Amino acid sequence: MDVAVFAAVFVVSLGASLAMLFARSAIHVALLLVATQVALAVAFLLQGAFFVAAVQVIVYAGAIMVLFLFVIMLLGVDRREALIEPLPGQRPLAIGLGVLLVLEILFASMRGLDLITSSRAGSEALAELNRDPGNVEALGRLLFSDFLLPFEVTSVLLVAAIVGVMALARRMGSAIIRGEESGPEEAAA
Repeated sequence: MDVAVFAAVFVVSLGASLAMLFARSAIHVALLLVATQVALAVAFLLQGAFFVAAVQVIVYAGAIMVLFLFVIMLLGVDRREALIEPLPGQRPLAIGLGVLLVLEILFASMRGLDLITSSRAGSEALAELNRDPGNVEALGRLLFSDFLLPFEVTSVLLVAAIVGVMALARRMGSAIIRGEESGPEEAAA
């Protein structure tokens, strides 16, 4: 059963990741990124990393992607003229850095496989490292007991900031549509 779920997660994650590369709309890219992050959260659940899976969904797929979508809608990045590259060499540089990243990941993976398969002492050292699951439980207890008020205040401030930015952008956008020229100080009034 785990193998079938992992295979489905792999297909969804890889498919959404590849679809991001070829999507024309910035909103579609953001939604495909959410699908990839949810698939990765399911993969973390399969590995027993429940805290990392919850953080993946709550923080990345939830909060950060909502902010990305707000920025896309606010700036109008989905328009065709916004997709013109301002720096002429940035695409080859990005491709080169991407290839370098893939090579580094392959190198680190090969070194990790060498650590596991090289000797009995290497596998015993790896088992010793993985024996203690860490302090996830203590971190969760501390975050939701002693620091619950600052955590909730931060979330309320972020929501208020998002609502304020959207209200200002809407007011400035409607003033531009009416043909009025207004600066940020007039839009805030």
